[in-house]
Parts: sequence; structure tokens; C-alpha cells
Amino acid sequence: MELNVSTASQGGHAVVTATGELDLYTAPRLQAALAGLLRDRVDHITVDMSGVEFCDSTGMNVLLSAMKRLKEHGGSLELAGPRPAVKRILQVTGLDSVFTVTEAAPAMDAG
Repeated sequence: MELNVSTASQGGHAVVTATGELDLYTAPRLQAALAGLLRDRVDHITVDMSGVEFCDSTGMNVLLSAMKRLKEHGGSLELAGPRPAVKRILQVTGLDSVFTVTEAAPAMDAG
């Protein structure tokens, strides 16, 4: 299974939409998108997880690393709309109390 990643940004906020499976093989694609936003000094990133069917520890580590780097500069990262399987991983690992999790990503023009 592939992972497709797209980004839309507006001001200092970006929405990264991921669809597919986030695992050891596909995580570098998400990591590259997040690293690009960090380089561009985006303050707030929402990762739309509503299309992610599976996420392993590698995927979680990519998200944690990006959140840590954003927080170091006063920014934030949130996860939007995770499916039940991803929600379960967040709960089992305790990461549901680390990440801000919202029901849906904000509407934003692709850019």
C-alpha cells in the first residue's frame, strides 16, 4: 500500500493530508513533507489522518519528531480525524494525551 501526501498552506498554518498506510517504508514521504514545512517556518501544522488506514511506530515517531521541533519554536502540531485503528494506537501508546487530536482538519485552499 502506498502513502500519498499533499500539503496546503495559508499564512503560518499548513494542513498535510496523508492517505494510505504510514509505516517503515512510507514514513519518509511524510517526514519529507513535514521537514519542508519546518524549513519554511510554518508555525502550526495539522496532519489530516482521516485517510490513513494503518500507522506503525515509525509513523508515530515521524509525527512526534515534527511536533517536538515545532514546539521548540513555539509552534504546534495536531492530528485531525484519525480512523479507529489509528485512534487505538494513540490510546494504547498514551500518545492521545501527547498529541492534540481534532475531529476534522480546517478547510484550506490548496497551495
